[in-house]
Amino acid sequence: MTLNATPRLITELQTRGIRLQGPDQERVSRRGGAGPSDHQALTIDGTTVMVPVYTQSAWNSPFTLRTDDAGSAQLLHRLIPVAEVGFASGPKFYQLKTADGIPYSHIATLHSRDVLATTVLQTCIRYESRRKTCQFCSIGQSLAAGRTIARKTPQQLAEVAKAAVELDGVKHMVMTTGTPSTRDRGASILCESAMAVKAAVNLPIQGQCEPPDDDIWFSRMKEAGIDALGMHLEAVTPEVRARVMPGKASVSIEEYMQAFAAAVAVFGRGQVSTYILAGLGDSAESILEISECLVKLGVYPFVVPFVPIRGTPMEDHPAPSADFMESVLRPLGNLLQRENLHSRDIKAGCGKCGACSTLSRYE
Repeated sequence: MTLNATPRLITELQTRGIRLQGPDQERVSRRGGAGPSDHQALTIDGTTVMVPVYTQSAWNSPFTLRTDDAGSAQLLHRLIPVAEVGFASGPKFYQLKTADGIPYSHIATLHSRDVLATTVLQTCIRYESRRKTCQFCSIGQSLAAGRTIARKTPQQLAEVAKAAVELDGVKHMVMTTGTPSTRDRGASILCESAMAVKAAVNLPIQGQCEPPDDDIWFSRMKEAGIDALGMHLEAVTPEVRARVMPGKASVSIEEYMQAFAAAVAVFGRGQVSTYILAGLGDSAESILEISECLVKLGVYPFVVPFVPIRGTPMEDHPAPSADFMESVLRPLGNLLQRENLHSRDIKAGCGKCGACSTLSRYE
């Protein structure tokens, strides 16, 4: 392995994690919850990446992040210095509270360097059932720990988004939601939230939800101010979906593909994406096969390494190897380049941010 700030090194860090040493290790705050949980945002050679630090693989990682009292940090591989590393600075908006005393950080959080992220509804019909829960999901952990609130109101989201833009230069926003019991699967909640944010501040927004029951919701979300849409497959083969996400698997891949096509017709080519977790059990060939279908539809397949999160049923499931990730990301990057579908053209969201995967480095 060549130890410099190449896609290979970043992929190694994102699959194996980093052990923390030194006085600054408690600055890490992304424990549990939705999105890149148990991660820390680090800047290596000017690139900000999300790296696991609170996972089982991180405890056994050959990579160590050593900090000192002066605040500098050094990345080591088996005790050999590799690179100087910077921490993403603590956002100023975290210091504020709403009029009723709720910390802004309980309403939305900073991901990577300039992305505001929120889970509008921190409960999910899948998560609440032992038989239906996604085995990798930790959406309820931050709620149980008192680090967030169950339902963020449109007014709260607008207030925090405006502050994040003005105080911290946030460039775009990710708005996801647990799946409610309603047939729209969260689209209605996203609509009212996006409308409030856009009325307060001009901030590109990606909404994320399961495919709603009626395609009319795509137009409604677009009209409400959602610029890009994410509908996340996570796993791509029926057998893996049934095993690791039994509730969500009730929405078939065929239904997802139909929804993708309808959404692209509204949001445009490249503005619809899906999250694929490599390492759940799908083969590289399976991921690439469905990715080719997605790209032809105009959907950006954002492939990231699966990170086992403590407290979930899959906490002991191994993370994928860097070799496995490269066997997917390299040919997928070539495909995206050939089809002229690029992360840089996405208006908002995970694919545009790219901090949880090295996929954009291969485009």
